[in-house]
Amino acid sequence: MFNMKVVQPTKLDPETKFKFRCHKDIKCFTKCCSNIDLMLTPYDVLRLKNRLKMSSEEFLEKYTFSKIDEKSSHPYIYLKMSKDEKRSCLFVTSPGGCDIYTDRPVSCRYYPIGQATLKKQKDDEVVHEEFYFFVREEHCLGYEENTPWTVASWRADQEASLYDEMNREWKSILMRRNLPGKIELDPKKQTQFYMASYDLDNFRRFVFDSKFLDVFDIEREEIEKMRNDEVALMKFGFKYLKYLLLLEESLKVKPEAIKAKKG
Repeated sequence: MFNMKVVQPTKLDPETKFKFRCHKDIKCFTKCCSNIDLMLTPYDVLRLKNRLKMSSEEFLEKYTFSKIDEKSSHPYIYLKMSKDEKRSCLFVTSPGGCDIYTDRPVSCRYYPIGQATLKKQKDDEVVHEEFYFFVREEHCLGYEENTPWTVASWRADQEASLYDEMNREWKSILMRRNLPGKIELDPKKQTQFYMASYDLDNFRRFVFDSKFLDVFDIEREEIEKMRNDEVALMKFGFKYLKYLLLLEESLKVKPEAIKAKKG
């Protein structure tokens, strides 16, 4: 999350041009990696926990903290910073910069661009429009470099578009939950939201080691994909969230499970 004082209030499109370069010889190198509140997405967690060869539970415990969003009542997670004066990133420990650079979170990939989603009314439905903006912090000298970009070419170079694709459905859920009149989540649903969004290994156990598959009618092909592909499991988690949050009938309960509950 950015301090709004450093956000330029101009909406950018993919073809907006700018010049920027970050490198280890620039005086401000890694200053943007400290004193920040960096919210993580589900795909961020998947990439980071695998990079560090940790379970999702271990990663979340060691490297993140959670906060309940006052507006939506969703639990969101943030990357822990070191307890030094600068609140430095725990993964920036060497002169060369980020230790997990190829698996860095999407917010780091976008910098010095920010990305957000706008809710717009179109005919009888609400649509979500992604847009971009410049982040200009006083310490950042990257804008003084001469490497030319467009927003689109920067996103491609930083592989931000892959992260956007992976997180888009999850972000859509958040936007729909932020509409007026939505009921606050109780603690049980907050726990489920946290698990399905971030704690992938516990979510796997929830699906495969409980009565979940006895209750919900899920095609065998999808079940096998989830067993062998973490991205498929993550995306199924989004489907479960829609069901949990009463946004869609995204899962179907087996008739025998309904009958057993009534009986």
